[in-house]
Amino acid sequence: MTHGFSKKNQSSVDYAYRFGDFELHPEERLLKRARIPVQLQPKAFDALLCLVRRAERLVSKQELINTLWPSIHVSESNLTNTIVSLRKIVGRETIRTVSKHGYRFELAVTGEPGVAQATYEKFTRAKELTVQRSLESMHLARDLYWTCLAADPSFAPAWAWLGRCCWFLDKFSGNSSANLELAHAAFQRAFALDPELACAHQFYTLLQVDTGHADEAMGRLLERLERHPGEPESFTGLIQVFRFRGLLVESVEAHRRGVELDPALVTSVAHTLFLAGEFASAIEHYSGRAAYYLDAAAWAALGNRKRAITLLRERLGRMPLSKLMNALMSSLLAVLEGRTDEAVHLMETADTTREPEILVYFARHYARLRMTDSSVSVLKRAAQSGFVCAPSTLTSDPWLSALRRHPEFGSLLITAETLVEEARSNLGASPKSWPS
Repeated sequence: MTHGFSKKNQSSVDYAYRFGDFELHPEERLLKRARIPVQLQPKAFDALLCLVRRAERLVSKQELINTLWPSIHVSESNLTNTIVSLRKIVGRETIRTVSKHGYRFELAVTGEPGVAQATYEKFTRAKELTVQRSLESMHLARDLYWTCLAADPSFAPAWAWLGRCCWFLDKFSGNSSANLELAHAAFQRAFALDPELACAHQFYTLLQVDTGHADEAMGRLLERLERHPGEPESFTGLIQVFRFRGLLVESVEAHRRGVELDPALVTSVAHTLFLAGEFASAIEHYSGRAAYYLDAAAWAALGNRKRAITLLRERLGRMPLSKLMNALMSSLLAVLEGRTDEAVHLMETADTTREPEILVYFARHYARLRMTDSSVSVLKRAAQSGFVCAPSTLTSDPWLSALRRHPEFGSLLITAETLVEEARSNLGASPKSWPS
């Protein structure tokens, strides 16, 4: 892809990380506050640079110690003293302690070396829009990422975030082919510029699992954990990867390991717990984030039909939804209210090409309506698309009880068990022996 720019406009390029009223200049090893130099000891400067480069992400104590004292053994008190001295300069609330694990730089970074200030401001705004996860915000974010990359084609994080944005639009806007190609190209460009870019690895996992390449994602993330054992985001990706391969125990363990590293980590474990039949826990882990379908489905599975209907009606009445999410939520509501024809129409006309996990939810809806042929067919499609419904879900989910009397249930279960064992063989190790 070309945008008519062969190199950066050197006069506009920033040479510092910016946060609050501070500027951190790596090449000059200089910290400024309100443009006035601030005296900083060498180790404190190195610690601050490490934290700022990983802003809003956990940096483990061991990583900081290895960075500051790469060839000598020092006690943890040396690091503690360094952090204390830094807080006196940048503010106590700026560097947060994550008990027993490390530190997180809390201030938003508004500029970084090598990127024009105006470009970085657009990038920051685009990320804010992306996190909103609506079609409208994603379209606006995509345009801003393109503007950033037109100004600076070598800005690797912008390529990674563009890839995430295009993949979301591919899944939910109906313009699949163009956005899918753009997502692939954006991720490949990000990896070419920076093979170790954490956000690129994190976002690329989403595309891989939804396109039937969960095994490849699993191998890549486990290799990455060998190099970066303290990276919580790799465990976040594994939660989804394992769930897609029917490895529910491993998925929950990946969540535990990730949250152990970073208690503030937001993961998709609620979906794993739902499939494991732990509906109350799924509701608990689903709370505190943008809620759509899952907690309503969990309340329904627990027998609280009234609460599930109330949640769905309220959300469908106020939320701007993609066609696919609307079909998922509306079909569940129709099932609960006995509107069978409407539920079936919604599921049959939904485009699940890029969302195989939703097929499992549709299979539950069909089974609840005692349309077991359709339920079996949809579960087979899910497996062919890369999502294996775990054997424990097939044998214990209350909404699949009718399915268990279907003549093909035995072969469906054997196929699922075979696929799960293959995935466990590819994993090649128990969760306890993963990098730590």
